This record gives sequence, structure tokens and C-alpha cells, in this order.
Amino acid sequence: METKFHLAFKVKDIKSTIKFYHIVLGCELGRQTESWVDFNFFGHQLSAHVSDNIPNLDYCGRVEDLKVPIPHFGCIVNNTIFKVIKDRLEKHDIAFIIKPQKRYQNKKGEQQTLFILDYSNNPLEFKSFVDNDYIFE
Repeated sequence: METKFHLAFKVKDIKSTIKFYHIVLGCELGRQTESWVDFNFFGHQLSAHVSDNIPNLDYCGRVEDLKVPIPHFGCIVNNTIFKVIKDRLEKHDIAFIIKPQKRYQNKKGEQQTLFILDYSNNPLEFKSFVDNDYIFE
């Protein structure tokens, strides 16, 4: 049985959200109203809802020597898609809050990772494992 996740999250407006997720990241646009919009986020469902109460970032997470924003969401993709995402972000001049890099080099769980902010200041991480058998190790 294939399982998909659904995430509902806050954004400042629909127009910039569609620009970021549909135009920049290339996610397929789903249903929408004036106050929310759905996206096919690499096979998963994102529902962006307009709010005027978006929380401040908290860099309380520690991974190796990096401080990472918590909460954040993102996707584990293969190496080819990771490169496509990185290239699309660079093409659209999206600043990396953590530049693309390798973590856990030569260890179980070795991965490429990058962090960005969407136009509503939501942190996202994209990662690609050398071996998906070690995602949870």
C-alpha cells in the first residue's frame, strides 16, 4: 500500500504561494479558493492556507554543526530530482538558508541537503540519500 502525506500550513497570500510552489518548484497546482490552494508536492498533498499570523523562525534544531529551523517540512527525493530542485531555486534567485551540501559523509545516512524559505517565510528542506535503506538509521 502506497502512503502519501498531507500537510496544511500557513502562508501570507495565494499569489506569492502559487509563484513559489508552482512556478519556482514546479509543483502541480491543485484546487484553490481565495483563502487556500493545494499542490502536488512531489507526490504528496500540500494545502496552503492564508493567515496573518505566521510564526517567527526558531533555529533550535542541531544537526551536525548546523542550526536548522524547527519546524520545517520538505521532501526526500532522488539525486536527479535534488539537482533539478537546486537548479530551479538558483534560476529563480532563491537564497539558501543552508546551502546545498553533504551530511554524514562516508557514514550510514549520507545525504545531500539544502534549506530554503518560501515567500511566506516557511522553512523547507530537500534531501537525497546515497542509500534510502538508511533513511531512519
